Amino acid sequence: MFPTEPAAVNNGFGALLKNRGFMLLWIGQLVSQLADKVFFVLMIALLEFYPPPPGLAENSMYSTLMVAFTVPAILFGSAGGIFVDRLPKKLIMVGSDVVRGVLTLLIPLLPREFLILLIVTFAISTVTQFFAPAEQAAIPLLVRRENLLAANALFSSTMMGALIVGFAVGEPLLSWAKSFLGEQYGQEIIVSALYLASSAIMVPIKFKEHKPLREHQDSNHPWTEFTESLRYLKKNRLVLNAMLQLTTLYCVFAALTVLTIRLAEEFGLKEKQFGFFLAAAGVGMVFGAGILGHWGDKFHHKPLPLIGFLMMALVLGVFTFTHNLVLALGLCVFLGLGASLIGVPMQTLIQQQTPPNMHGKVFGFQNHAVNIALSAPLAITGPLTDALGLRVVLVGMSVVVVIVGVWAWKNTRRVLQDAI
Repeated sequence: MFPTEPAAVNNGFGALLKNRGFMLLWIGQLVSQLADKVFFVLMIALLEFYPPPPGLAENSMYSTLMVAFTVPAILFGSAGGIFVDRLPKKLIMVGSDVVRGVLTLLIPLLPREFLILLIVTFAISTVTQFFAPAEQAAIPLLVRRENLLAANALFSSTMMGALIVGFAVGEPLLSWAKSFLGEQYGQEIIVSALYLASSAIMVPIKFKEHKPLREHQDSNHPWTEFTESLRYLKKNRLVLNAMLQLTTLYCVFAALTVLTIRLAEEFGLKEKQFGFFLAAAGVGMVFGAGILGHWGDKFHHKPLPLIGFLMMALVLGVFTFTHNLVLALGLCVFLGLGASLIGVPMQTLIQQQTPPNMHGKVFGFQNHAVNIALSAPLAITGPLTDALGLRVVLVGMSVVVVIVGVWAWKNTRRVLQDAI
């Protein structure tokens, strides 16, 4: 179940670089992640060419488009995981990229009506829900168990890197495409090319997959398989707790996305420059993931998630008393470092402890929970900040993060130390 890995004992990035299948998966997901970010920038850019429908204000078009982009993650997150266990994972990943590439190419050929743009956005976001769990389930099939920590560190760092770079290069890349490939379809061509390039990169990947018994497939309906994943998580408290810690981590980052807009004002920046804080946190995550990936074996038996939660709580509390921009950005880097100590080990733990026949369902449910975790704070953080003030909300988040971190570690420390 763990083929193609070099025989030499190497728990760092060295073994991964020699693993052809994993490197193709990693490069493919990096290009796909970049395509996702540039696609989102494209949708925002295209809105100026789409007249608002009757009864919808122009400013509301942005919110409606974001809803169309995020709702599929809530509706179909778990469903994607169920199909991952029934179909070949490479087929799902390659097929998802091809479908997204073709749908993107269709945009300039369709009538310029806002409803049609919403439908295309909804469809592309829905297909993405199948790619994510397939990708997570493929990693344990390509990488030895002892190298999973390094593999997840590499994936986490490049995922955050794609988030930073994708939004940064999205507008210049689309402008270049308009100039050299044509105003009418150049932008769509470049985004589609990224998706199709990702699919082409992953075609040569070869790995053995767990094949469920045909009787099991025929007798189990999708709803039955969904409830099966819930029963598994209820029974396996270690995996459930790891998932809760990941969900808490994403909740904090989602809330910070809203709060950094206010923080930008506090430090004399423009509202649209809030990305500086998120980028700094991303740098910290990349740095932390790099440390874990290369020297992760030296941190065995250390309470990494607890340390990570305490680091994040400290930053959130100190933020309220900081007035220096350079210091604030440094705190964001420190926060990102703490986040990596939670995200990388917990994702590795879920992969290690989940049997192959449950990979898709568990990762699909995780994808579902994370997307809900990202949506809820976005909805309530703004009103809370208006009602209570920025300082109260940040201190409150700091307290919650400490409580969750200590509670999670107390519940799992006996088994966690042997697992990561």
